[in-house]
Amino acid sequence: MSKLIQSIRGMHDILPQDSGAWHWLETVARNILERYGYQEIRMPLVEKTELFKRSIGEVTDIVEKEMYSFQDRNGESLSLRPEGTAGCVRAGLQHGLLYGQQQRLWYQGPMFRHERPQKGRYRQFHQIGVETFGFAGPQIEAELIALSARLWHALGLPEFRLEINSLGSPEARRVYREQLVNFYRGHFDELDADSQRRLESNPLRILDSKHPQMQALNAQAPSLQAYLDDASQAHFEQLQQSLDALQIAYTVNPRLVRGLDYYSHTVFEWITDELGAQGTVCAGGRYDGLVTQLGGKPVPAAGFALGVERLLELARAHNTEVGRLSPHAYLILAGRDAEREGAVLAEQLRSDLPGLRLVMNASGGSFKAQMKRADKSGAAYALILGDNEIEQQTISLKPLRTEQFVQQAYAYAALCDKLSELIGVE
Repeated sequence: MSKLIQSIRGMHDILPQDSGAWHWLETVARNILERYGYQEIRMPLVEKTELFKRSIGEVTDIVEKEMYSFQDRNGESLSLRPEGTAGCVRAGLQHGLLYGQQQRLWYQGPMFRHERPQKGRYRQFHQIGVETFGFAGPQIEAELIALSARLWHALGLPEFRLEINSLGSPEARRVYREQLVNFYRGHFDELDADSQRRLESNPLRILDSKHPQMQALNAQAPSLQAYLDDASQAHFEQLQQSLDALQIAYTVNPRLVRGLDYYSHTVFEWITDELGAQGTVCAGGRYDGLVTQLGGKPVPAAGFALGVERLLELARAHNTEVGRLSPHAYLILAGRDAEREGAVLAEQLRSDLPGLRLVMNASGGSFKAQMKRADKSGAAYALILGDNEIEQQTISLKPLRTEQFVQQAYAYAALCDKLSELIGVE
């Protein structure tokens, strides 16, 4: 017999017992984003490889080592998207959403990177991304941070640590980059292998190296704050004032950087200590240069992306009932007449109580066997339709999880009222 085919390493099935948690998180996020006026955009999973080479950079690990790229039948190089921002900007440019307008957009879905799978890092992973266009000041950055803080609260997550920094203007960062390269060249033998490789192509990324031998050296490196121009300093101070007014605690981390040239001014990360080395659950910032880098006219832009798997892991650790979508009720059909009338009753209940999650027994079996199925389904209540109920034109209601009342028979209208009261559906 042939061997069973397994899923690709680092790409996981989301099973029925887990999908409720995903639905719950996505619903909470969608509701909050809509309250802030953000509209959903959906982009393809596959884009031209050139898009990511131009946005992320050809000499980055993502493009060089991690992207899933292939040639289609026309010989064009395509890639599974490793992140969502580039595709969102491409869509905005292609469909005329950016010029002379202000846009608040969001998206969700899978991203793909050929990394070494580990806790909190997978080859297919899911993000919720939030992007804004046409807002030049720090007010939109404060809104993005406040929105994300509200999301953590709505999800019942523990307190995260917010770190912020300013990368300043491109001009200020160019001067700083030269000073940083000169510093590290003077300590070249002390750099780890990754930092030596990044020195010429992406020196700012050396600052956030997690390698132990780099910590002491990075502490001695020049600080970007010393090179900020007056406008950049004022921008960053206004952001801090807004966060203070919103009573959102933060730490200024001068080593928090982004390695790509299109980033400017504010960068921020929400961090937890509960996920080990993969502690960043949300990262964002301003990327005013990206639209120009992808062929458009200058448009101010800022946004963030959060990791869905990491948030779900945290949510489950703090609340084992997260996202459970068990049925409200399980309909037991005892007898042939009940089996004949059960489907009609179930559809009528679903029509009259649109929020009701109702599972109907559809495979026969004794009353005892059906009660076991009802209990296994996780339903809070059993609805029982048997010969006695048909004769008396009632349906019996039995609690399965508590002893709040004994089994009772109700006429149809009274049953609808009782279910509405018990489970909060109308």
